[in-house]
Amino acid sequence: MTNEERLYQHTHALLAERGVSVEAIGELVMFLQEKFIPDLTLADAMQNVEIVLLKREVQNAVMTGIQLDKLAEAGQLEAPLQNIIAEDEGLYGVDEILAFAIVNVYGSIGFTNYGYIDRVKPGILAKLNAHEPGIIHTFLDDIVGAIAAAAASRLAHSHPELEDDNY
Repeated sequence: MTNEERLYQHTHALLAERGVSVEAIGELVMFLQEKFIPDLTLADAMQNVEIVLLKREVQNAVMTGIQLDKLAEAGQLEAPLQNIIAEDEGLYGVDEILAFAIVNVYGSIGFTNYGYIDRVKPGILAKLNAHEPGIIHTFLDDIVGAIAAAAASRLAHSHPELEDDNY
């Protein structure tokens, strides 16, 4: 098995360990794109999520963010960072900065997709952002939203004929 395959499998395992499936991310992609790509299927959305997960910068962001969430759950970060991450403090933007590394892989449309989905928090994002006692997803909710936004952007780029400004 190659190092790339190991990282890909490890990324999948980390997401699954935290309760996030490719299907759940695919549902977010559907939420973002079903109005623009009428024949989009969940299978197509999931395939685009898988392609995003093959990107090394995405794998790095997933590993880093989940590790920081786990360390915060275990109380192993130094103060004041421990409290900031544990409380998902509103002015702490490093979680979004990490997500930007993901949304950027398919162009600027990823930023608008991410901003929208981060604001409304549909599907799995609502669960990850629930702030249940003892469970910290400060980074993971942004990472999952960013993966969905990148997959939606990839889909948009693969369907230029559906642009509403064609003339």
